[in-house]
Amino acid sequence: MSSFVAEVLASSGKLEKEDIGIKISKLSRRVDEVKGEVCDMINKKYEEFIPSLKNAEDLVSQVDGISMEIDLLKSQIENEVQRDLRVAVTEFSELKQQLEKSTLLLSVLRQLQEFDTALESNHRALLEKNYSKAATHLNKAQCSLQQLKSRKGFELKILQALSTELIIQKENLLYHLNEEWRKLAVWNLPPSPAPTKGEWTLKTELRLCNMTPKKKSDLEPLLVSILQAFAILGELNSKLKFFSQKLLKYILKPLIVDPFLDVEIELQTHDAILRFSAMKSKSNHTTPVEVYRKMVVMLPDLLSSIFVSDFQDLHLDVILAEMLGAMIWKDLSESIIKNCLVNSIPANSSQLEQYEEVIKETERFEDKLRELQVLNSDSTDLLEYARNINTHFASKKCQDVIVTARILMTTEIHNTVKIPLDSKMPLPKLPAPARKAKVPKVTSPAAQDIVSLGNEKQLGYRSLCLPACRISESVQNLIELAYQTLSEATDATNECAVQLFYTVRNIFHLFYDVVPTYHKENLQKLPQLAAIHHNNCMYIAHQLITMGHQFRYSLPSPLCDGAATFVDLVPSFRRLGTECFLAQLRSQRDELLERLSNARNLSNLDDEDNYSAANKAVRQVIHQLKRLGKVWQDVLPVNIYCKAMGTLLNTAITEIVNKVTTLEDISSEDADRLYSLCRTMLEEGPQIFQPLSDESKSKNKKYQEEVPVYVPKWLKFKELMIVLQASLQELVDRWTDGKGPLAAEFSPNEAKSLIRALFQNTERRAAALAKIK
Repeated sequence: MSSFVAEVLASSGKLEKEDIGIKISKLSRRVDEVKGEVCDMINKKYEEFIPSLKNAEDLVSQVDGISMEIDLLKSQIENEVQRDLRVAVTEFSELKQQLEKSTLLLSVLRQLQEFDTALESNHRALLEKNYSKAATHLNKAQCSLQQLKSRKGFELKILQALSTELIIQKENLLYHLNEEWRKLAVWNLPPSPAPTKGEWTLKTELRLCNMTPKKKSDLEPLLVSILQAFAILGELNSKLKFFSQKLLKYILKPLIVDPFLDVEIELQTHDAILRFSAMKSKSNHTTPVEVYRKMVVMLPDLLSSIFVSDFQDLHLDVILAEMLGAMIWKDLSESIIKNCLVNSIPANSSQLEQYEEVIKETERFEDKLRELQVLNSDSTDLLEYARNINTHFASKKCQDVIVTARILMTTEIHNTVKIPLDSKMPLPKLPAPARKAKVPKVTSPAAQDIVSLGNEKQLGYRSLCLPACRISESVQNLIELAYQTLSEATDATNECAVQLFYTVRNIFHLFYDVVPTYHKENLQKLPQLAAIHHNNCMYIAHQLITMGHQFRYSLPSPLCDGAATFVDLVPSFRRLGTECFLAQLRSQRDELLERLSNARNLSNLDDEDNYSAANKAVRQVIHQLKRLGKVWQDVLPVNIYCKAMGTLLNTAITEIVNKVTTLEDISSEDADRLYSLCRTMLEEGPQIFQPLSDESKSKNKKYQEEVPVYVPKWLKFKELMIVLQASLQELVDRWTDGKGPLAAEFSPNEAKSLIRALFQNTERRAAALAKIK
């Protein structure tokens, strides 16, 4: 055992791999031998029971010896072999780092060489005007420079100089490209800042110098090379955007806006010239069909002159026509909608079928744009707008109706028309209703003049008619507009019909808000306009009662189910007219009372100044009433006219009666002069009742005879005149124990006050006063 270990330890220096393997195999064989001896010993000990203690001790010693040798060998392997391994790894790492550094340096040198080669190639291509290749070489130089800059821990002072040189070369190429582009796309624009309709627009011209070769085998066209270079340098989008804006502003939009412009393209050997020409047009607005025709004529030649390559050779997923379409389509479609489709919307529902041709032309126009690759979307705002004609028709119709109604509301009120007693609003011809309403049958023409109320009572045919009066011509037109709009609703689609119906309601809401505000000052100052406005409101309310029912069964649901009504607006319009006229009456009443306040309380009329002031006040009152009668004559309905004039006259005579009854002393001369003043009022007062024109004096006389009906204090005023001229006994006789005409008009206190003022204090006066109770 010791000799084996000595042999193992005797080897000095580095252990070879083969020696370690031989020694390990020898140890393995010795272990197997010891294992056999141990097994043999255990077998003898526990099976044959042969005493073998000494042999066991020898085996233990052998095992211990082998274990020590194994430990020594393991230690030697761990110390010497691993030490030599670490040395080898270190040396290998240094060699590897040195190799990587050399490789990196070689790569940098190669990239610098590529950068320099790219710049040289760019310079040669630029001299040859091969701009696409020049841009490609610049792009390669840019990539090489970016790779150099991206290397961490490796910086070269020359990189800054290379970057500067690359920027200079790129700007130089862009300068040449811009110069070439300026020569290839030449704009001849009018001197005005923006194109307008007229002669200046005709001077706009675009010249495209394409230089396209006739044979495909020829060199690449110059324009294609320029556009490809712009694309490689990332400048194509901005360049096309600027070009598209000018194309829209100076070519496309003028064609859309001006119906007198047409476009023509002159194709020469290497050029294409686009210019405007004048054309005749019957309309002030361009039609969609005409605009589509102009676009379809112009765009193919324009695109073929400019966009002849899709850059597939450069592996750029860019198509110029698509780029241009994406830039101009939104503004182009909005302009077509605003200036063509909006104006082409029919004015009435009967023309909607003709609009189908516009929809078809719009579809053909978009299909042509897709064919030219200008448009790549299946759904566009232009076609959607054209197809949604029902909604646009309803919106435009409603807008036109509201605008027309507002114009009518802001016109002068004093332009009036006569509404006769038997006037009727002619209804348009309506389609057969979906469900028929129950209408009472009329057996004979005579039966139309009466309406049975039952219980043998009958209502006259004219009971529900509007009384004869004058209304504003604008209001009559407004009602006709409402009927026309409702008639349009009967032929329209369900959604359109509902929208049109509520537009009519909005007309009357607008009238309620606009007219009193817009004409406020005139309605307050001018009595005639206040009366006309009163009639207007009553006329509208009268029409609103039946307007909804006349169209109810010709309108779709839910209108035909009861929603088609205007009756809820009737009280508002009646109140609007009444309040305006009552305000004018209050103003006139205040003016009358102010004039009578200058009569100096009708006292001491024996004084000439007092009598003159009183007489002037009475004359002014009569003049004011006559003036009102003239401006209201043949305007207000007869009953309204008589009530209004009677109310004002009643106010004047009531004020006179009150002033006279409050006098404490009335001399005989004062009584005569008071009587003279009252007689003036009595004679001329009835003359203000002339509701009809001057041609109907005989009819006016009837209303003048019915003054007591409209002036409640008229009989009291006449009784006052009798009192001023009667004797004491006549007054007592007219009292007749409270049953005479004097007692019917005056209270006992008023009668006693008049007797005390007119007669001196005597026994006869005291007796007369005693009888008045």
